[in-house]
Amino acid sequence: MSTTTPVNSNKSSSKKNNRRMVPLRYVLMPFAIILSASVILLALQMLAPKPAKKPLKIKAPLVNVMSLQAQDVIFSISSQGSVEPRTKTTLISEVSGVVTKVSDKFYVGGFFKEGELLLAIDDITYQVALLRAQAQLESTQALLVEEQARSKQAEDEWRLTGKPVEQAPILALRLPQLKKAEAGVLAAQADLREAKVKLARTKIIAPYDAMLTSKQVDLGQYVTMGSALANTFAVDYAEVRLPIKQRDVAFLNLSRINQVENLNIQVDLFYQLEGKKHSWPAKVTRYEGVVDSTNRVHYVVAQIDDPYGVLAESDHDEIRIGTFVNAKAKGKKLANVVAIPLGAVYSGNTIYLIDQDNRLLVEQVNILRTDADYAYTTDIFTEGKRLILTKLATPIADMLLRVDGEQESEQLANTSKEPSADAVQKSAERDSL
Repeated sequence: MSTTTPVNSNKSSSKKNNRRMVPLRYVLMPFAIILSASVILLALQMLAPKPAKKPLKIKAPLVNVMSLQAQDVIFSISSQGSVEPRTKTTLISEVSGVVTKVSDKFYVGGFFKEGELLLAIDDITYQVALLRAQAQLESTQALLVEEQARSKQAEDEWRLTGKPVEQAPILALRLPQLKKAEAGVLAAQADLREAKVKLARTKIIAPYDAMLTSKQVDLGQYVTMGSALANTFAVDYAEVRLPIKQRDVAFLNLSRINQVENLNIQVDLFYQLEGKKHSWPAKVTRYEGVVDSTNRVHYVVAQIDDPYGVLAESDHDEIRIGTFVNAKAKGKKLANVVAIPLGAVYSGNTIYLIDQDNRLLVEQVNILRTDADYAYTTDIFTEGKRLILTKLATPIADMLLRVDGEQESEQLANTSKEPSADAVQKSAERDSL
């Protein structure tokens, strides 16, 4: 045991020494390769030909333009409102009694022509009252005839005295009795007239071409004087109360409130339902002439003739009371108006123009009115100036610009973007409130 242990120890020490003794060239060779490659790459870069330098050209911004041309424009004023009847009535009973008859159309939505019977109230009491009034009249007429005869006889007797009739006392001529008899006849005539009126009022008739909106009584019901019977509204024409903003009033041909007969404003009423547009012609019949204190708007009233199409042959569909409609009123026609696309107006009234030398001009314009597509102005623009439609990142006055397509066809570039008169007019008619 003591002789084998040193031998094993010597073998382990020799193996460790062999692993430690690595040649130095193996260690430095990778670094030498990397260094050589770097030197070669640097030499190649230094010997490679350099590209020729070109002068830097800065191009002017490219823009789209349109010419500015004045034209005549008829503005359209937009509004909205609900269709309301021109006349609404609550029918009140002026007599008492049992309802003995009702019309077959006495229901909500029923239509009645003027003078048509709605319902009838038991009139026996008023027929009796009429007979009594007639009898009373005949009685008072008989008394009047009798008193007239007596007065004539008294006058003849006075003449027998030889004195003039003018000197006769009024009692001698029975003048008070005659006046009383005449007054009795007048009172009896008034009672007879009242009895006839009350008898006629047992028949409730339509005061105009009407539609029933509600009813409070029916067959067999007892009503008293002053009882509400039904509610109706007229169907000969309807009205729409249209709010108009202060800034739009100047574009309507409104007359003074005492000259409504001179109003001649056409209105198109419409609404969309399931993708279909329903429209009706109307006209402004009056201007209320006051400014609403809550919303600061003016009101005009448009009239629709025969809204239900029941009075005459009508081409339009019926429009029901209570329908909410949009309205476009035909406004004034203004001459020499320039339409500027709304996207080319900045900060409310600033536009960018390009002159004949393709230089940028910054101008402020007086905006007359705007709609969904255009801003309108009556400013005059000198010939050669064109409106810039392209949005510039950093607009600077007098900067040089390039017009898109001008080199290919200058004429086409100047006119292709100009809006037609029809397009401008349609935009003015699409103006929203």
